This record gives sequence, structure tokens and C-alpha cells, in this order.
Amino acid sequence: SVGALGSVRNLNVHEHISMELFNENGITTPGGAVAFTPQEAKQAFQKMGNPEELVLKAQVLSGGRGLGTFKNGFKGGVHMVSSPEQAEEYASQMLGQELVTKQNPKGIVCNRVYLMEKMDIESEMYLSLLMDRGYGGPVMVGSPAGGTSIEDVAATNPELIFKEPIDITIGMTPEISNRMATNVGLVEGSDAHAKAVTLMNNLYSMFLACDCTQVEINPLAHTASGDIVVCDAKVNFDDNAEFRNKEIYEKRDTTQEDAREVDASKYDLNYIGLDGNIGCMVNGAGLAMSTMDIIQLKGGSPANFLDVGGGATEAQVTQAFMILNDDPNVKAILVNIFGGIMKCDVIAAGIIGAAKTIGLGKPLIVRLEGTNVEKAQALIADSGIEVTLADDLDDAAGKAVSMVQ
Repeated sequence: SVGALGSVRNLNVHEHISMELFNENGITTPGGAVAFTPQEAKQAFQKMGNPEELVLKAQVLSGGRGLGTFKNGFKGGVHMVSSPEQAEEYASQMLGQELVTKQNPKGIVCNRVYLMEKMDIESEMYLSLLMDRGYGGPVMVGSPAGGTSIEDVAATNPELIFKEPIDITIGMTPEISNRMATNVGLVEGSDAHAKAVTLMNNLYSMFLACDCTQVEINPLAHTASGDIVVCDAKVNFDDNAEFRNKEIYEKRDTTQEDAREVDASKYDLNYIGLDGNIGCMVNGAGLAMSTMDIIQLKGGSPANFLDVGGGATEAQVTQAFMILNDDPNVKAILVNIFGGIMKCDVIAAGIIGAAKTIGLGKPLIVRLEGTNVEKAQALIADSGIEVTLADDLDDAAGKAVSMVQ
């Protein structure tokens, strides 16, 4: 499907990294330790004082871990463990295995586990900060109904969802944080209420300093001892700010991502893998979406979203073509370029360079229009590579679909 396009510019990190980031910003979390081997899981349990129980969590970038099943048959990505030996045994069933979840039905590999202190929770709340286009800035969202799917709460009990837009030129105000602490169910004037206000202020500071696009805490726990603790969280970061948060980006786990998308990101290409068989290389996100739509209208299925942008170099175009050509699911490649800033001859040179470097083993359909189109067509004609030229997008899509049927 094309539904995942909205997440293309957001780094996602593992839960244990999010917890470390919270601690660095004065936000309380349960004690925890990450392990990459079963033996390390056993040692972590012992170093945490051999408690009665710890929570063992598979570290995969997917929601619904607790209800997931590993491909080896081991059920659940979240377990309670009561001894070092049990931690070691359960970790051995998780590490190196693929966890199938509702969000990742094909499975996602688990290369690390997180042992976390078990909390005595009195109540569970929900709290998030996110950039919202509708409000034109950050919005804090809270609910007293934490520990469950916030989407379900919004559908069945919308009155339990509270939103607080934040003027980014002013920042978090006492009025906003106090009101939200009350709305999530804490008694105004209580020690817990004051701690929640402090947490919200620290959370907002972290949100700005780390260039987050979303920080979602579920649950935010009010413990029996009166503390306010982040028990589980998801944090996303804006890729455009990578240059000023390099330490965070160094913790990116590319094993959790589509290998094609990882390769594309190295060349600053906007690429998202899909499940069809017609590879697409287009300039401009709108034209790329239109190209995929017309392929589907013609009875085909796009294998990817790939926008080379308006300022792509010949090297970027060559790499984009190589990604498509190396994809075993791709049976034909459709290049659709409307040259404005992006010159058609640069696209043609990149295609020719890739074809001569790696060979052209798949049907190639090319539709070029705009700046330097005549020069591009001459380059292709003189190159000797086998190309099917199309008059317009409708013609190109039709030819691509017919070649894979």
C-alpha cells in the first residue's frame, strides 16, 4: 500500500534509546538494561539486583509487540521473567528471530532485548507531544485513559482526549502544563501533580532540543510511591535536523528498515518500498503519486515510491536506477520525468551510466518531457541500450503494465 508515505522523514529509535534520552533530560523512567545475547540478559538480571520480577521486552521498531508471535513459534514480545536463567532462556527464543506483529505481518528481526524494572502502578495515563500541521506547531495530547490504544479511546470516549496547542514562540506555559496535569487525572496541588508539570516542561525542552516530530508516552504511570514515570514511549525525529543531532542518528538501527530505503537514504533519495512489481523513478512527489495511481488504474501495481527531486545529480540517478534494477520484485522499470529544474539529459545520462555499469536485465519504459528533452532522447538513441519510449504518462503506464502481465 501507499499509506506509509507520511513517515518517510522521521527517524525512529528503539525503546531503550528513548529511555536513555528521557533520563538525560530529567524525565524519570524505570531502571533498565539492554542485552544483545542471552548471556547478557542473564547478567543484566543479576546486575539489577536479582529482583522478584523484571519485564523483558523485544526491541523491534513495531507496535503490538506483546501480542506478536516469533516465527520460531515463541509467543509474545513482552514477558515477565523471575530469574536470571529465565531471562536467558526467553532471550534465546527472541534474539535473532523475526517477530510478527499487526504492524509488521511479514516479521521484523529482534537483535536486542530490554530488561526493565517492574513498576507498582496506581494509575496509567497517556501523554504525547507532536508537530501538528493543523495547529501550525507543537500540540500536547493527554488522557487519563492510558495503557491502552489511544485510537480506541478517541473512538469510544473522545471526551477523555485533551489537546493543548503550544505557541512555539512562547513555549510551554504554567497554564498549559497545570491544566494538562489535571486533565490526565492528577489532583491539583498534590505532589504527583507537581511532578507531572515538571515532566511536561522537561519533555517540551527535549522535544525542541532533539528536533522531535513526535514523543508518545503510553503509559505515563502514577506509581504507588507517588512518582510520575515514563513506562513506555515512542520517539521520532525530523531527518532534516540530522546535522545538529548526530549523536542520536548514530543510534539508528538499519536492520529494522527496508534495505532499499537504507541504500536510498545514503544518496538523499526519497524512496519507499511497496509490494508491487513495476519500479518507478519520477521527479517530484506529486508526479510520483500520480504515476503510481495511473499504474494501478491500468491494472498494475507499483513496487515503490521514488522521487529523485529537482536537483538530482547523475550519480543519484544512477544509484536510483540500480536500486530498482536490483529489486527482485521489480519486473519492469518506468521512468517518468517532467523536466523543469531537473534536466532530462541528466536523467538520461544516469540511466545510461547505470545500464552500462550493471547491465539492463528488465524492460525499461521512459517518458521524458521538458528541459533538454531532445538532448536526452538523442543520448538514449545513441547509447545502444534497449528502451521503450512513451508519448505521455498514460501511454507509459499502459506499456509498463503490459510488459509485466
